[in-house]
Amino acid sequence: MGVQGSIDLHFWITRGMARRMGVNLTEAIHEGLLSQADFAEMITRCRSCPGAQGCLAFLSEHPERVDAAPDWCGNAAILGRARAAAH
Repeated sequence: MGVQGSIDLHFWITRGMARRMGVNLTEAIHEGLLSQADFAEMITRCRSCPGAQGCLAFLSEHPERVDAAPDWCGNAAILGRARAAAH
């Protein structure tokens, strides 16, 4: 893994991307769709991603719900699965 960014920043990017997709990560954990370890891995994956600035731009440009995370998002697949399971 490369240089990792701020835990706080990537925590909020991860939660923001999930929220844009209609996924409440807290509920997903409570419902057993994600484990706490899954969530921690998502934040770590985000911290290692070189596309964080792109995600910040994406989140600011898309205040509405979206069907999918950007292609470069390392958490796109797990967020997509959580979204499908929650709906």
